[in-house]
Amino acid sequence: MLTVIGEALIDEVVLPGKVPVPHVGGSPMNVAVGLARLGHPVQFLGRFGRDAYGDMVAGHLRSNDVMVPMPPDSQPTSVARAMLDSDGAALYEFDLDWSLPDLGPGNGAANFMVAATTLLHTGSIATMLAPGAEQVLAAVIEAHPRAIISYDPNCRPSIITDVDLARSQAEKFVALADVVKASDEDLAWLYPGVDPKESARKWLGLGGAEGPAVVVLTQGSAGPWAVCAAGEASCAAPPVKVADTVGAGDSFMAALLSTLVDRELDGAQRRAELRAMSTSTLADVIGYAARAAAITVSRAGANPPTRAELHD
Repeated sequence: MLTVIGEALIDEVVLPGKVPVPHVGGSPMNVAVGLARLGHPVQFLGRFGRDAYGDMVAGHLRSNDVMVPMPPDSQPTSVARAMLDSDGAALYEFDLDWSLPDLGPGNGAANFMVAATTLLHTGSIATMLAPGAEQVLAAVIEAHPRAIISYDPNCRPSIITDVDLARSQAEKFVALADVVKASDEDLAWLYPGVDPKESARKWLGLGGAEGPAVVVLTQGSAGPWAVCAAGEASCAAPPVKVADTVGAGDSFMAALLSTLVDRELDGAQRRAELRAMSTSTLADVIGYAARAAAITVSRAGANPPTRAELHD
């Protein structure tokens, strides 16, 4: 069982004089869908309301065979709203509610949702926005003795505007993670004036023996780069006609985790093997993830590939 914890929300695009167009979104939710499409049993732990938008979220998850053990709650489903003027310029508004049941140590009623997982992924708004961020951290700590942990900060400066807070939160999760993925834009915002690759190298050392085994840096059309104890690896981005880049990073993350699971590198008992990864294996892993991202950018929206598409 794989577990993804994080936000699900509705992205609304509001055009002048037109009815808003809603789309199901949220980086962690997209990763859960991506993992399910790649053939993995995965559960998504995140909140949404008992309302029409919540029904959209639940329907999207279930139609993609993602397990949803947490029921909707009485609060409205979170919304990220982009209001476009006649020139196409966007003004963003957010109505976000991020909280979770206590999944941390001592709460037996909730711990069953993370107790059997062999890989736990989290990131983005969920790890930075109170009060839910501390609940997510507690869940990571609870799962860590049994599961490989993965993390993607997927920074949202328009929502989490305090870069010092974001940096502090990111470093807490990096220090507990085995696999970390960040974009060059994420690291440039978190560490202004520092080469993103240098920041990634420093992240590899966070947490000491309990810190990351692999840190991956996505660089758009420049292709991904990664670092592990054995050294560094990179690969070219596959050539593709871009429709849009929505969900590309989430598809990359899902495929990255998928190929690690396929190699039986999930579960805390495999940490030593994950840390012993060679640079040639690392290159294969990020190349696989890059192919998934390329398929996603070739079509509109956050639409990650299936295993059949990726292996075609």
